This record gives sequence, C-alpha cells and structure tokens, in this order.
Amino acid sequence: MANKSQRSTLSAQRSSHDSAEYLKKKAFFEKVLTIYGRNAVLEALQDNTISIYKLHLSDSNKPAKVLDAIVKQAKARNIDIVYHDKKALSRISKNAKQDQGVALDIVLEHFGSVEDFTATHQHYRIIALDGVTNPQNLGMIIRSCAAGNIDAILLPTKGAAQISPLVIKASAGTLFKMPIIKTSNFAATLLGLKQEGAVLYTLSSHASKSYKDQHYSDKTVFVLGNESEGVSSAVEKLCDESISIPMNRGVESLNVAVTAALLAFL
Repeated sequence: MANKSQRSTLSAQRSSHDSAEYLKKKAFFEKVLTIYGRNAVLEALQDNTISIYKLHLSDSNKPAKVLDAIVKQAKARNIDIVYHDKKALSRISKNAKQDQGVALDIVLEHFGSVEDFTATHQHYRIIALDGVTNPQNLGMIIRSCAAGNIDAILLPTKGAAQISPLVIKASAGTLFKMPIIKTSNFAATLLGLKQEGAVLYTLSSHASKSYKDQHYSDKTVFVLGNESEGVSSAVEKLCDESISIPMNRGVESLNVAVTAALLAFL
C-alpha cells in the first residue's frame, strides 16, 4: 500500500498527465473552424487538401440530392458523421438561420500560438491586424499574404473579424495555406515579439520614410489598424517606427487590404 508521500507523488503525476492531455486537446480544437451551409460544406469535403474533423447533420433534414452527396463524400473520406436535433446543430454552427441543417469541422493546420510560431521561425515578417472588422478585408489580406512574402498573420480573437465562410470565400481558399497566429491579448503578444528582437512598424501618411526605403530587420512586424480608426493608441505606443506609402493626386489613405498587399510584396 502506498504511503502518504507516494500517494501525493502519484496524484501530482496524474494531474500533470491530465494537464498535458488537456492542453493537447485544447491546442487541437483551437485549430478547428466550423463552417455551415450545404454548398460550402460539400465544396470543402470535395477538396482533399482540407483536413476535416467531423460532419454534423440535423436529424430533421428532408431528403435532398446535395445532402446525399455530402454524406457520400464524408463516408468516402472516412469522416465521422454525427446527427443532432435542430437546436443542438444550431449551437454547433452558431447560425441557425443559414446553416441549412449542415455543419463541418475543418482543421486549420496552419493555425497556432505565437510560441509555436517563433519556436520554428528564427526570421519572419508578420502582418498584425489591430481591429480589422470587415470579413472581406480579412479574406483579401490572407490571400495577399499567402501569395507574397509574409510568414504569418497575427489576429486577435476579440474585437476583430474572425475566420468565417465569408472570409474563406474572400481568401479564395488561401486561408488553408497561410499561417495564422491567434491571440487573446494583442498588445501583450506584440510586446513579447518586440522583447524577442522584432521591430514593429505602423503605417502613416505623415511618416517621413517610405516603406520602400526602409531597411527591415530579420524579425519584422507590420501593424495595420481598424478600417476607420486605424491602430489603437495603446498598440501605437508599442511600435518602433512609422512608415508611409507615398501617394499621388492628393489621395490620403488606402484600404487596409490594399496596404497589406503592398507590404506583402516588398
């Protein structure tokens, strides 16, 4: 029989093991995105480059060819199919009015924490989005970054557009190729990157140096702000330098997605 000290040790080991399992599971589900709608789900199932966790269907769905095609495709890929009542499915899709009785869990392999990213990247260029709220802008930014020379996008989990079917559509599928770092504390994450040697830049029409003339370090973060208010004052204070995009004919500013595209191809 184990003594008190041994029991304490075993308990600590179990707690440590449970904690590791919990963290592993949490990290996995942070990469899971649920999409909805019959056509969107079928298109995702037909794309073998997309990793899929689970298919959810309402048990009240009436027979339809598109549903037959969805089930057939899921079975062909050995994807788990789970049936729910209508209310339970709406809790999964978070959009009862538009889910059409169908939801799909997609695993975004390139999603992760800032710690995971910096552990595997000694040099990087990141575009950090401070309160970009328009889903179409986010999708276009993802597309430009995936095509250009950006290594990751830093995206806050609150106060900004989140990954959705509209974002996926605007990104033209490049969402599944682009590393995205999600953070619950945008300013703290930027500060952490800065402390590790990254140089943080904001964009301003009043800055004296053009973005083309700047010498960038091996660790560079471009901070782009909200569509109407720009970068928040708290985040702006963290940034090291401000650069400009020279413009002609009295134009004062560019759409945030256009700005991201220019930076992506530096």
